[in-house]
Amino acid sequence: MPDPTTVDTPGTGLVIQVDRLLARAADSAASAEFADRLGAARNRLGGPLRIAIAGKVKAGKSTLLNALLGEELAPTDAGECTKIVTWYRNGLQAGVIAYPITGGPERRPWSRDEGALEIDLGGFAAADVDHLEVSWPTSRLDQLTIIDTPGIASISAEVSERTHRVMAADDNRVPVADAVVYLMRHTHASDIRFLEAFHDDELIHGTVMNSIGVLSRADEIGACRLDAMEVAGRIARRYRYEPRLRRLCPIVVAVDGLLANAAVTFRQAEYQMLARLAAAPPEVTAELLLTADRFATRLATEITELEREHLLDRMGLFGVRLSVELIRTGTVGSSQELAAALVKRSGLARFSDVLARQFTARSRVLKARSALAVLTDVLRRGGCTDAAELRAAVEELAAGTHEFEEIRMLGTLRAGTLDLRPELATALDRLLGGSGHDPWSRLGLDRDADPDAVRQAALTELARWRRTAEHPLSSRAVQQAARTASRTLEGLVNRADQ
Repeated sequence: MPDPTTVDTPGTGLVIQVDRLLARAADSAASAEFADRLGAARNRLGGPLRIAIAGKVKAGKSTLLNALLGEELAPTDAGECTKIVTWYRNGLQAGVIAYPITGGPERRPWSRDEGALEIDLGGFAAADVDHLEVSWPTSRLDQLTIIDTPGIASISAEVSERTHRVMAADDNRVPVADAVVYLMRHTHASDIRFLEAFHDDELIHGTVMNSIGVLSRADEIGACRLDAMEVAGRIARRYRYEPRLRRLCPIVVAVDGLLANAAVTFRQAEYQMLARLAAAPPEVTAELLLTADRFATRLATEITELEREHLLDRMGLFGVRLSVELIRTGTVGSSQELAAALVKRSGLARFSDVLARQFTARSRVLKARSALAVLTDVLRRGGCTDAAELRAAVEELAAGTHEFEEIRMLGTLRAGTLDLRPELATALDRLLGGSGHDPWSRLGLDRDADPDAVRQAALTELARWRRTAEHPLSSRAVQQAARTASRTLEGLVNRADQ
């Protein structure tokens, strides 16, 4: 019996159907403009998944992006380029293109001196540029295009609006992003409002399957103590069960983006600085690391003031405290071992795993939704001569595709309108992909469960949901949910049998 994950990932057949619809629509496009939009939608369907990183000002968006890229590319200061939506995509060679609001794209010179890109906008002001596109040769962008956005709730309403244009579907606009990673330092009313703007029941809008919440700057939540990430993790888990947020974000994870970025770009010289600190008497380092201000300014012979300032900028007080503890206790013995430990302790490893399970494994479905949203918008605007037939085909595909039905049912479940026992509701949420789309996540199994165990678990669950669907006291909504669950489980069993 083959491994269940060796078969096609979800949405392969769906992509083919959507591509055929787009090609058919392009043949009947009413103008070159509409034909270009449909052609771009086909390219989007076959290209990398577009993930936007959003959040309020100073939430740590660019820092987390750099950690994901494994390089310090995105500027993290308050410069002009941080006010512009910036796309990071894989390219054969490095380059920057500016897309002005009026006029054609223009290549822009850039420089980099052991840090973030410095882009010369020339005669453009930030308000003149729709977005920047940074091409960078890295395998980390093979399957993803990452969109860095200006902070929402900015002092400038114009800057905030740029982020809303990327992801919100106001006025029936099609969002630029297929999915969003939303950073929050704590849940605030503006965070909820923004996420709600990215979600709706209509095909054109967002879904519960294309949002991940990140409790960013997590080290600050625990006052930079050694257990700060454990404290932040508990808060992140509580957020998953906050009713309003749970409907919008299936998963919230805690990440110390600053430490994560330092870990993936860690240098031998930094390890040596930290090792000198760890070699000092414990009472000396304890007093020195009492506060960030004391660490930065207090006289010390173990490490210079300039070196201390550098470490604080790179990894924060929590990162320095943690690194010193790991070295002193012998948990790590080299810069490579420390970097690996910091990646794990920062929450980046957990976040990367969630990103892969929640987005990458479902990328075809998310891209198909985005492409259909473009087609729906074109038809709404009268962009095709055979609009009636195409509209009927879109509606049939949207209504009859099981992947879309899973999304709709998960949204209904999260809205609290299904009368299910708590344990059944939890099982259904997981089964529909609320915690990941691979067989193990859907069935609540350990990752090392073999294919036979996956098949048996799926058969057991299938029997339960079929009984629920046929139970005379089950409401019509519950029966529909049970039938959706049964179809998902039948697919898992079939995949395991192939």
